[in-house]
Amino acid sequence: MKSAKSLNGKLTIVDIPIPEVTDQSVLVKTDYSAMSTGTELMVLGWAQSDVFLGYSATGIVQSVGKDVTHVKAGQRVACYGVPTHGEYFLGYKHHVTPVPDHVDPQEAAFAGIASIGVQALRQADLRFGETVVVLGLGILGQLIAQLARAAAFRVIAVDHMEERCDLMDSTGLLKACRNGDEVKEQLLQLTGGKGADAVLICASSKTHRLVDQGIEWIRDKGKVVIVGDTNTEFDRNALFAKEAQITISRAGGAGRYDQEYEKEGKDYPYGYIRWTMGRNLEEFVRLLADGRLNIKPLITGVYSLETMETGYRQAKEAPRETMGLMVKF
Repeated sequence: MKSAKSLNGKLTIVDIPIPEVTDQSVLVKTDYSAMSTGTELMVLGWAQSDVFLGYSATGIVQSVGKDVTHVKAGQRVACYGVPTHGEYFLGYKHHVTPVPDHVDPQEAAFAGIASIGVQALRQADLRFGETVVVLGLGILGQLIAQLARAAAFRVIAVDHMEERCDLMDSTGLLKACRNGDEVKEQLLQLTGGKGADAVLICASSKTHRLVDQGIEWIRDKGKVVIVGDTNTEFDRNALFAKEAQITISRAGGAGRYDQEYEKEGKDYPYGYIRWTMGRNLEEFVRLLADGRLNIKPLITGVYSLETMETGYRQAKEAPRETMGLMVKF
């Protein structure tokens, strides 16, 4: 099978054996794999890299291990795990979830990336009726804003790039703010000027102190959640004045990076850890199936394995015009 990897900082397509199914795993024939350009361009920048690429996809189950009962051969699944930029994906049971027939496969391919968004909202610990600002409308920010709206939170989405705001507007679900003044106006209307309950920083910037911006927009005792790769310096006095919290969101939920959960299939007790990586994955697919999300307008490029380097170049050279990219097999 062919698969994409970063080899010494260069995109390389390699031929490797099709993985063998174990008791706890599922073999999927990939048909669409979403490109997480931020993470993947970072990996491609590592001079000593030897890393397979992709972690978000959809495809058809070919075979399942004896301990896997929630999916079966011939069924479409959404996948979260490394690597998905390959003709086949070997995932363990918590890495895949069934996708109903009426769901668009291209939208389902964003399940892994969207699971990271679901976990970010969990870290914000919002309640029904509360207000969240999503700062940065790259593909992850766009997905988080839609997920927050689907959860009935009051959502303010903002980016300085007009093109990204236009894409948000084109979904018909939310209207994006173009600058801080528009955010302040929305906060005045939605909260009476008290501030957002949480700000999720999805932008990646090492030069701007976006945490300070988040502190400014939150209410007294509000929360800033860092999702993107951003500068983490902040004004201690501003944080103190609101007795605010700053936290960071890691990957797609509880269980990610836990060997026993991921590879041995051991689940966490439902009553103690309600939302795991696998359950977050399921929840994204449920929202898709219920028609609560609209991802199709965000897809700005579809490539083959052989042409995907063009997609990376597009993301690097024209970020304003680039949003959801994917590989078709």
